[in-house]
Amino acid sequence: MYPNLRVLSRVLPATLGCLGIAACSTPAMRTNASRAAIEVASIQHPHEETAQWWFRSGAAAAAANAPSRAQAKNVIVFVGDGMSIATISAARILDGQRKGGSGEENRLAFETFPASALIRTYETDQQTPDSAGTMTAIMSGIKTRAGVIGIDQAATRGDCASGRGHEVVTALELAAQAGLSTGVVTTTRITHATPAATYGHLPERDWEYDMAIPQRERDAGCVDFARQLVEFPFGGGINVALGGGRTGFMPAEQRDPEYPGLPGKRLDGRDLLAEWQQKDGAAYVWNAQQLAAIDPARTRHLLGLFEPEHMNYENERAQDPAGEPSLTEMTRAALAMLQKNPRGYFLMVEGGRIDHGHHAGNAYRALNETIEFARAVQVANEMTAADDTLILVTADHSHTLTFAGYPARGNPILGKVRGSSGEGLPSGDLARDATGLPYATLAYANGPGYAGASDRQPEGAKHYPHEATAFSAARKGRPNLAEVDTEHPDHEQEATMPLGAETHGGDDVAAFARGPGSAAVRGSMEQNALFHVIAQSNDAIRAQLCKLGACNADGVPVDAPEMGKARQARFKRRADARVKRGSRAEPWWRGKVDSDPTFSRLAGGSTR
Repeated sequence: MYPNLRVLSRVLPATLGCLGIAACSTPAMRTNASRAAIEVASIQHPHEETAQWWFRSGAAAAAANAPSRAQAKNVIVFVGDGMSIATISAARILDGQRKGGSGEENRLAFETFPASALIRTYETDQQTPDSAGTMTAIMSGIKTRAGVIGIDQAATRGDCASGRGHEVVTALELAAQAGLSTGVVTTTRITHATPAATYGHLPERDWEYDMAIPQRERDAGCVDFARQLVEFPFGGGINVALGGGRTGFMPAEQRDPEYPGLPGKRLDGRDLLAEWQQKDGAAYVWNAQQLAAIDPARTRHLLGLFEPEHMNYENERAQDPAGEPSLTEMTRAALAMLQKNPRGYFLMVEGGRIDHGHHAGNAYRALNETIEFARAVQVANEMTAADDTLILVTADHSHTLTFAGYPARGNPILGKVRGSSGEGLPSGDLARDATGLPYATLAYANGPGYAGASDRQPEGAKHYPHEATAFSAARKGRPNLAEVDTEHPDHEQEATMPLGAETHGGDDVAAFARGPGSAAVRGSMEQNALFHVIAQSNDAIRAQLCKLGACNADGVPVDAPEMGKARQARFKRRADARVKRGSRAEPWWRGKVDSDPTFSRLAGGSTR
């Protein structure tokens, strides 16, 4: 966020004059049969790619996929962080086996949705991506580089000044500006990369609280994600934010309510939790009991931060001292809040710890988190109607989990392979590798499960937690898994290559959808096109884009909106409200740009 950006006087009057609902009409989006195909320039990749090219190409792809015009009143985006296709397959089987079946025939809730697609996840500078760039693509329709959030690819990571004028407008910001209720739910810190990409803008994903930002970049005007969430300027603020990471909102002299030995992380002295509670109809909760006691009818803004850092894994949640809600419970609470708004709502829900289980080389936790994620999707499916709510389920990136061997039907997915070592007849015996050792169905291409000794655990099979910083080559080859319980929740699957943390994968992920607009989710799609499926399916978001000058003659948003104009629209909306109350005879911004430097400072943004 760049609060000191100037607003150009030559653009402001014309822009603001065309941003009020009364002042400009939003073109109705034509049906596919009557609208022209969206032309996209042929370019040389990657050096000719720009934010504008990504936005237009994503719009064209989504429009070409849509068989007819869709009208979704509400939008829910579920992101399984690191939920690769192998993760979905293995979690499906584990869930089915827990229900007493062989597992393979089971379906997770989102696998029953009628629409699906393969999603290409690469970033503008990386073949295998991170969550910052990928979630920015999903939220803005613009692919960008790794490590930056809400900023296009022209910026340099970690350089505050380079991000000025390159902020991208997100679906959540557009929804809030349109008068929809908005919510963000996650099992990670609420300021972590995926949730931050819904509301934040910084050239460094790690700037979650002020202490994390180098002084030079703070002096240049960059504001941490915790502040950006609390100070979210659109639509009166975010209505629901549930997750972890509360110490990033607390001053250093304040102690955590659940773990008194932990201080806050803020050096600026600001108590952002107290500031949140100053909002009209605001509430703050930090445990499951408090969340259950919230009355949605009396609450307009709900902040729930249930851990100092990330929330607990689902299998550890019951041991939380204060009581911690599940992802399903948070999703239910968020929807109860958001569904009050007759205009509709936009909600993003992240199963963030799927990713962390994989990084730890622990398939049990990754799969268990995926199953809980699917339960949250099921709750949303049950609480909403398919005729007015678009539910989109996807992942930001993949992981290196492998699903191999020839296990017999119904073989425990976390177990050792019993069946065949080749394509012959299966048997009940343990399958063995070429050296005679048994092996498991699941493994990782890299990570802490490598057989060699580490600076934390001896040679052989590894167990969670395993925060290794150094490894030795395996002297004895693969571990003998015959006496190892590979189904134990703390077992770390074998990794071919030693790394302290397992890496992301660059392979495609899946998307599933139901509701208005879901038919556009098909084939092989670029990740940024998912934003355009949302924008073209929700009239409120599309109308905001049209007011920002992003739409073509057919009413399809094809030009990347400018953050400066979006922020100006926010001020214009407030001005219109004052005029209606009779507090001002003229729009308050008229004549202010050159004469009042305070206005330029507050308006923010640029007009790139």
